[in-house]
Amino acid sequence: MMKILASILLFLFVLLQYDLWVGDGSLATVHHLQQAVQSQQQENTKLKQRNASLAAEVADLKQGSEAIEERARSELGMIREGETFIQVTD
Repeated sequence: MMKILASILLFLFVLLQYDLWVGDGSLATVHHLQQAVQSQQQENTKLKQRNASLAAEVADLKQGSEAIEERARSELGMIREGETFIQVTD
């Protein structure tokens, strides 16, 4: 009787060890999920910074005409009336 009980306990122990090392909740799976969470948190931080920058830019565009003028000059190449456009190339 004792050998049967020991065999059953050994079988259960091996079964639990299998789940720990290879199954769905294995240590390797947990490690991969932790890495994925850390990677996603870093991506979220970058996107939050980008969103804050864009929100500040939108607020600046809504408040003053200087930001609009700066964008028109840099992105569209516009100049004010009475100014002379000079392009320097290497």
